[in-house]
Amino acid sequence: MSCMECTYCHDSCCQYGSDIDGDNVARVEAHSDALERFTGVPHERWFTGEWNNDVEFPGGRQTRTAVENGACVFRSRTARGCMLHSFALDRGLDYHEIKPMVAWLFPVTFDGGLLHPSNEIEDRSLQCIDDGPTLYKGVRSEIEWCFGSALVAELDAIERGG
Repeated sequence: MSCMECTYCHDSCCQYGSDIDGDNVARVEAHSDALERFTGVPHERWFTGEWNNDVEFPGGRQTRTAVENGACVFRSRTARGCMLHSFALDRGLDYHEIKPMVAWLFPVTFDGGLLHPSNEIEDRSLQCIDDGPTLYKGVRSEIEWCFGSALVAELDAIERGG
């Protein structure tokens, strides 16, 4: 939640890289030259190159961001947070367009047609677990951006116990 504002874990949630859908890869690659200059990471090192078909991801397939030196290749090594997020803010773009959906929904994820806590919540390995707001409150605006206000209204009602 609010990745660029978090100062708690020093980006430990970025240590594994992120799933990224094929449509998102294309949007990132559309900014290749500027992103290479911004990140200092050559385009060839951005993704694992291993693709999986997965109907739950936009475009029906996904790969992963590469991991280098113990973190996602897009994690800033000189500042805070995700360089895709920072790049978008720097250019006046909506970060949802280039940052992987799995990353901006974290620590909530999706599979089997369900939204649910990420594995790091279930196995209690997330460094900041039990601190701060509920998972839902932490990513409510992201859920609304992705899935719409009708779902958020329904989740709000559930949260209120109604």
